[in-house]
Amino acid sequence: MRPITDYLDYRIYLHDYYEEQKAVSSFSWRAYAKLTGFSSSAYLKLVCDGKTRLSKVGTQKVAKALKLSKLQTEYFNNMVQYCDSEDILEKKAALKKLQNIAKNSKVRIVGSDACKYFESWWNPVLRELVTLMPGATALQISNMLYGGVTRIDVQEALDFLVDAGFLKKSTTNTYEQTDMAISGSSDAIPKAIRSMHQQMTMLAAKIIDGLPKSERNISGLTVAANKQTYDRVVNELDICRKKIAAIVGDAEEANRVYRINLQIFPVTKEIDSEK
Repeated sequence: MRPITDYLDYRIYLHDYYEEQKAVSSFSWRAYAKLTGFSSSAYLKLVCDGKTRLSKVGTQKVAKALKLSKLQTEYFNNMVQYCDSEDILEKKAALKKLQNIAKNSKVRIVGSDACKYFESWWNPVLRELVTLMPGATALQISNMLYGGVTRIDVQEALDFLVDAGFLKKSTTNTYEQTDMAISGSSDAIPKAIRSMHQQMTMLAAKIIDGLPKSERNISGLTVAANKQTYDRVVNELDICRKKIAAIVGDAEEANRVYRINLQIFPVTKEIDSEK
């Protein structure tokens, strides 16, 4: 399961915890309610579905039951306030606290002031690549990239990544990552993240023909399904993404940067069964 500081919606966090427990045991919503001390077996499901919200007492029950640390509990409390508060100033204050806690936990939540990070596909790629090429010049780095990224593109991107705090320059042409992970808030920068996904998809279309089969893996399914099935598939993709992140996190000597796309989207309009 992702670190709590990857989340801005406590309902998604609670649902992910449920799915993780269910994947390894006979965990149920009733068991979830019993664990957290709620009398109604359906209460947490209603919370996760957005049909009700956690009270202050309920928030503390959940934090204690899930054995959150002091810092995680503070983050969870502010996440509940951020999601449920109807006061704009309170929401902003809660978001600021979330960002500060995440920063102290070495995880960056990218807000609207850093949308530029997602505007070019090579920004996240360079953030990974430069740590593998200490001392390399912008030209040497650009020569390692597919997609026609120029030396000037690389240098401008590196300058931005340093200025925005995503990288730290230690010595000449040597960079370090300032945070362990970057989480983009879909609430703050949906258009920028959408643009990033589009760019990565187009990049894949450009370069896959030039790569041998041993260096790429592309597969897919075309299926007929309904909304319930779609939701289940999306959940499985999310679980898969988390497992992949854990596998990659164990890599000791990386020597290449990869992009992994997990996609599911409709290719037809929805059929009206009544018609």
